[in-house]
Amino acid sequence: MNASVRLSMTSLRAHKRRFGGTFLAVFLGVAFLAGTLVMGDTLRAGFDTMFGNATSGTDAVVRSAEAITTPGESEGVREPVDTDLVKTLEQVPGVAAAAPDIQGAGQLIGADGKPIGGQGPPTLAGNWIDDPELNPYRLAEGRAPKKSGEVVVNRGTADRGDLKLGDTTILRTPDPVEVTIVGLATFGGEDGMAQVTFTGMTLSDAEKYLTAGPGEASSIQVRAGPGVGQQELVDRLTPVLPKGVEAITGQESTEENTDMISSQFLDIFTTFLLVFSGVALLVATFSIHNTFAIVVAQRTRENALLRALGASRRQVTAATLTEASVVAVTASAVGLAGGIGIAAGLQALFPAIGFPFPEGDLVVSVLSMVLPLAVGIVVCLGSALLPAVRAGRTAPLAALRETAVDQSGASRVRAVIGGGLAALAVAVTLTGVLVSPSIWLAGAGAVTALAAFVVLGPVASTTAVRVIGGPLDRLRGVTGSLARRNALRSPRRTAATASALMIGVAVVSLFTVFGASLKATMDQTVSRSFAGDVAVSTPSFGAGGSGLSPRLAGAVQQLPEVDTAVGLGRGVAEVDGKGRALTVTDPLALERTFDLGTVRGSLSDLGSDGIAITEKEAEKQGLTTGDKARLTFTDGAKDTFTVRAVYGQSELAGDYVITRAAWAPHRTQDSDTLVAVSFKDGVSIGAGKAAVEKVAARYGDPEVQTRDEYAQSSAGGIDMMLTLVYALLALAVLIALLGIANTLTLAIHERTRELGLLRAVGQTRSQLRAMVRWESVLVAAFGTVGGLALGAFLGWVLVKASDGASDSAFAFAMPPLQLAVVALVGLAAGALAGLRPARRAARLDVLRAIATE
Repeated sequence: MNASVRLSMTSLRAHKRRFGGTFLAVFLGVAFLAGTLVMGDTLRAGFDTMFGNATSGTDAVVRSAEAITTPGESEGVREPVDTDLVKTLEQVPGVAAAAPDIQGAGQLIGADGKPIGGQGPPTLAGNWIDDPELNPYRLAEGRAPKKSGEVVVNRGTADRGDLKLGDTTILRTPDPVEVTIVGLATFGGEDGMAQVTFTGMTLSDAEKYLTAGPGEASSIQVRAGPGVGQQELVDRLTPVLPKGVEAITGQESTEENTDMISSQFLDIFTTFLLVFSGVALLVATFSIHNTFAIVVAQRTRENALLRALGASRRQVTAATLTEASVVAVTASAVGLAGGIGIAAGLQALFPAIGFPFPEGDLVVSVLSMVLPLAVGIVVCLGSALLPAVRAGRTAPLAALRETAVDQSGASRVRAVIGGGLAALAVAVTLTGVLVSPSIWLAGAGAVTALAAFVVLGPVASTTAVRVIGGPLDRLRGVTGSLARRNALRSPRRTAATASALMIGVAVVSLFTVFGASLKATMDQTVSRSFAGDVAVSTPSFGAGGSGLSPRLAGAVQQLPEVDTAVGLGRGVAEVDGKGRALTVTDPLALERTFDLGTVRGSLSDLGSDGIAITEKEAEKQGLTTGDKARLTFTDGAKDTFTVRAVYGQSELAGDYVITRAAWAPHRTQDSDTLVAVSFKDGVSIGAGKAAVEKVAARYGDPEVQTRDEYAQSSAGGIDMMLTLVYALLALAVLIALLGIANTLTLAIHERTRELGLLRAVGQTRSQLRAMVRWESVLVAAFGTVGGLALGAFLGWVLVKASDGASDSAFAFAMPPLQLAVVALVGLAAGALAGLRPARRAARLDVLRAIATE
């Protein structure tokens, strides 16, 4: 063992507590990263197994060859296939069985009268396939449906709705259908496919309620006979299939389903968690760097003596890096074990909160172990590199000095570099936000702004602490004055300690501002576009829900209190070869209830072959009134439509509008997403709403809301998102607190003799504790103020960049109350971080402290 390693091991054994904060910072960051990766691998493997088990008896799937995919959706809409094709397929050699598979939207009402699911995952209904090998669901209790009105539901849905065998309830399809539960089913051995709900009906009921007419199915499931492989079966089926219909293997269908889950949930979920792992590790970087910087500063005389005794710069640097390596490897290795524990805990927690985690052992891949280990080591060594180099540069004569004076905050070079970075950040950001809207330019400016804040931290800390700590002199007297001077003593240390908290607060503030802006945008959209009095709507986010009955708007229109009721349905088609979402409605009623801006042409003349589009889409497609557009529908029909109107605004009305008469020949399961209602003059909102609710009760009892309530519910998912964000960012704030506590602990060790002298001249234990706590609060206040400023700026950048990159107009909003809460939490965090160092300082023996070198 060479001299550098021996020195490092000796130092670590002698000063184990110095690196406690560093160890915890690395441990938490690595554990969160490893837990995220292991959980992602386990979820993917679980869904692979679940889908594999559920579809193990399906050897081929026959379906429409083409799908129409609209922007923002990963799964396209396919044309139905003719169920008469089943008879043809059954005659193909090697086919053991074939069955039509109808899938649509259907939402069950629970025993409490409330709909089950609908806020996110799909709520599905379909025909119950009698062949147990072709049916992905397995009967667990009861029997299959035999007559109209009987259904089988997955067991997880029944449990959530407090439903049991024999119960009668309502199934929204979207028209309400009274059903009796005669069976409970499982999917791939689980109570359901995650939070997806499923209701299985008889074939005739499924055709009646979920398709445009009898004889249509979403696909046909095929089972091979003995000795016939899946690909061989597909090859035999292909020659008998009509044009536009294809056959794929059961394995390919399973992989598509798994990929759909991955793209729509798993990839987004794990990416979301990985981003917060990155934030936690970035915060840890500052805490680790600060620890090693303080340790190196404390060992200046020790390193200088080593240099005087013959140690080279390389040996001193190597000794510091060796210490960092030991801490990095140990903390990262323990972090891997912690990550596996986090994944196991989540696997047990998810079912308890209503998300069925697929059963199975944890999947721990090589990448899930190697990557967090490597990241933890690199982060720790990278953070310790500069302090290690600084230690190697210690001059032998420094052994004769009592202390070193930190002038880092007054560095002109730092001020110039930081100012240049700040100017560059503003220039790049404004270019990416205002001049040439670009998410990438705005992001580059945001990263540069973060770098500028870090570089300017020591320069700004002196002034900031003087201003923030000014009232302490009056409020706390000598104790407050000493706390402020201690925070001013080392500007670089104060800034580095505060930077960890600053990043955590900045990210919290960023999401707070962005969330408030999204809510303001929704309020602005409803206020600007929706001229009605009440709205009947489906869930505002996710794929769940069954929609609204297309007959609801007509029934509401008959009320004496109502002036106009208009339903907005949804269709899809290719417009000149590009998939687009269509709004299916009554154009005249739409114009009376929604503000469409300036309208060129006439909405009253659309008929069955006319279309109305927004100005932005007209510019993109190169269309104007009187032009022809070729529409291809999901049933394969290709029709030429005439552009008869171009309108200005599109937030709620959509970009393309056609009449119900134009959509009727191509529709599948018809439903509306929104019914907007305007009352006659003199009708109060309360009276009109009550009348609409009575009618809505006959159509599945959807929720009726005023304009303000509709705007709030539309933004309901934002609060859920922010709650999750705050919970995840708690880890970053915790690491920042550990950094502050560790810095103060090391600083107390450094100031042992000074603290002893203060006690000797009359300072009480309570005054000493208060001094250390207020020093912690000042450091936290500096970080919190900087984080709030940076987070508000980045929030503005994100909103403006989103506004420039999107067709929708985003509104910027600063929520003062929420930001004030963030500030108070930051200050409370500082006080909390100072508790342990303060107690430790107060316990110092006065005589021993004075005698300390």
